Amino acid sequence: MLSQRCNKLLELAKKDGIDAVVVTSQINRRYFSGFTGSNAILLIAPGKRLLLTDFRYTIQANIQSKGVFEVIEESRAIGMERIKNELASIGAKTVGFEDASLTVREFKAYENLGAELVPCSTLMANIRMYKDAYETEQLIKAQNIADKAYAELLTRIKPGMKETEVAYELEYLMKKNGAEDKSFDTIVGSGENGALCHAIPGERRLTHGDLVVLDFGCKYNGYCSDMTRTIAIGEPCDELKKIYDIVLNAQLKALAALKPGITGKELDAIARDHITEHGYGKCFGHSLGHGFGLEVHEAPSASIVGETPFEPGMTITVEPGIYVEGLGGVRIEDCCIVTEDGYINPVTATKEMIIIE
Repeated sequence: MLSQRCNKLLELAKKDGIDAVVVTSQINRRYFSGFTGSNAILLIAPGKRLLLTDFRYTIQANIQSKGVFEVIEESRAIGMERIKNELASIGAKTVGFEDASLTVREFKAYENLGAELVPCSTLMANIRMYKDAYETEQLIKAQNIADKAYAELLTRIKPGMKETEVAYELEYLMKKNGAEDKSFDTIVGSGENGALCHAIPGERRLTHGDLVVLDFGCKYNGYCSDMTRTIAIGEPCDELKKIYDIVLNAQLKALAALKPGITGKELDAIARDHITEHGYGKCFGHSLGHGFGLEVHEAPSASIVGETPFEPGMTITVEPGIYVEGLGGVRIEDCCIVTEDGYINPVTATKEMIIIE
């Protein structure tokens, strides 16, 4: 699997005139080598796979890279001199680098490599956009954990709890059920705070009449899940009920259209047009969705600028929302994996409004 990923990288790099690729971001290091430590550089070139790391990680690197990479121990500061010498030894004239994840200081070190620098962050992102069977399995397992945690949370959540208490409880339940970590900072927005798309859980207590937006996910073997459900604390007002139904139907319409060939822009428009037709277009200001994998936000996108047609192996969240300042908000989100004839939706939690008394 790791060899295939490296070969694919070199195949596409060659088309761009790139002789060798240096990988430095932790996410891409993991994807191409399996190594999860915090300090390393990968050099990937025809006939050469080098993983440079320091003493703390050499044993780990040899285990995780499964013999695909030659592990070389370097000082903790890991300079670029070894990379420069290796590039010279193979006669590399051009080297791909991760332009999306370098500091100015790191880039200056790259300028001394003695080879032409070619940005290739987009190239790597496009490779990672297609999930293989192993990745799909991990994504589904991550979502299964999140679903189970959410089901347990519904038996524990009650009026009077602070938003922070809800978030901590949910994160505990995900880890208890097998998650290695959360995918992102858990969002809990109750009452008027639900109008904050990325509400930070605070001291506000859940109150009768609130809708509560719960946006959360977890990691399993590095792969991220992402889901949102909106629940009610007691009976909500008529406008909130109306908004909930509009968002739910917008999501169901988008899901019904999700299949290979449709673009992110077209999918986004289906949900956006439905919300606009019901008078809340200005209250849906974010995109319909995004890809997910080793990172919770990856390519492709379902947005007004999403021109990429979906293909089997791609992932996409479908998460329309309506946010009304001073009143509250609703978002409903599933994380989907595109297949040959449709998609897999591993989210099992109901979308019907749940009322907690």
